Formats: sequence, structure tokens, C-alpha cells
Amino acid sequence: MITLRRAAERGYADHGWLQSFHSFSFADYYDPAHMGFGPLRVINEDRIAPGTGFGTHGHRDMEIISYVLAGELAHRDSMGNGSVIRPGDVQRMSAGSGVRHSEFNHAKDRTTHFLQIWIEPNVTGIAPSYEEKRFDDAEKQGRLRLIASPDGADGSVRIHQDARLYVAKLAPGQGVRAELAAGRLGYLHLVRGGVTVHGERLEGGDAARIVAESGVEARADADSELLFFDLPPGR
Repeated sequence: MITLRRAAERGYADHGWLQSFHSFSFADYYDPAHMGFGPLRVINEDRIAPGTGFGTHGHRDMEIISYVLAGELAHRDSMGNGSVIRPGDVQRMSAGSGVRHSEFNHAKDRTTHFLQIWIEPNVTGIAPSYEEKRFDDAEKQGRLRLIASPDGADGSVRIHQDARLYVAKLAPGQGVRAELAAGRLGYLHLVRGGVTVHGERLEGGDAARIVAESGVEARADADSELLFFDLPPGR
């Protein structure tokens, strides 16, 4: 079964310095029908205004992945890490027993557009850790490129959950198929562009939940970018 979730159905928050769309319940947005999908708990599409950002705040027992679409995101944390991530970079922070961090857009005239993804871990109370890797566009073009996994396969960042995250960039006419083992869940989030999934057209911000299927195929009719999550069963 494939169920669509349209971009306009997501939660939305406008804080002035931050505009954020929430695929799942988050902060003041609450929808009991969209609390998460398997261990996938958050996909926030955030736009941070120039010269602003998230001040220092804490997390624990969560795998947090940041994926920048445009602009730059400056990161600092209580583990001593400090870096700037840009399009093509994937940042993973395992909050574990507790970590504090900040995220800022220091540009004077450019908005930072990024996805913040939270995945619930299968272990808790571990020492927090940080990882950052770059994946060039050529690695993603016309194929599903693994960028996060439980074992760091194929150079992906390592997360503490039996989940895998792929990204693909598609030119018009290109397609990809993601296979799913029996009992696994799939979640496809279209970052931008336009694709057809099992006869239904998706546009930027749209998503598809995949349950009890052997896989899913997406074919682009415009320059597109998508994320695909291969997840263990759960809610």
C-alpha cells in the first residue's frame, strides 16, 4: 500500500527568522495521525533567514541528520565540534546521553534551506558522537546513493538504528527503483522537482508511505531530488 502525504498537508510554523514545514508532529504542531513512521520521527524543511539561527539547545537519545539544500549552516556543539555544512554535505549527530549545539546562518544576504531529520535510535544512553561526510552530485545522479546506515556501508554516515537513507537526483525521464525486504517500511520524500510514483505525481515537499510492498519506483518529469528511507517496522 502506498499512501501520499501532500506538501500542503504538513504542519507549518513562521517564526520570522525561521520558516519550517513539519512532515510529522513537532513543537506546536500536533497531529495524532502523523507522529512518525517506524523510527522516523522528524522531517523538518527549514529556511533560516540571514544572520539568524538556533541558539544553543539540548537533545538526547536521537539520531539527527542535517541535509543542506541551499546556503550554509554553521554548527557548534558541546563535544567540541565546529563546522559549516553546505549542499552535498551530510551531518550526523547521535545525541545519546545528551548534547548541546547551535546552528546558524551567518550569511548577510542568503537564506539557508535545509532538512532536519530525526530517527529514533535502537540504543539509548550512549556517548554522544558526531560525523560529517560529503557526497558529490555525480554520486547521486540517476541512482539511489546510500548516505546513512547502521554500519557505515558504502561510505555512509553511521546511525544507531536499522534504517537506511538514500538520496537520488533525477533528470527528466530518469527513474529509480528502491527495493524493500519483506516487512520493511519505505518512505519517499520528494525534496524538489516532480516525479511519478505508481501512477501518482508528486511535487516538492510531497511524500509517499510504503507498506507491504516489495519496493517503489519514481520517474522524474523535471529535474528532481528525493530521499528514500528503508525502515524497520513500527508505528
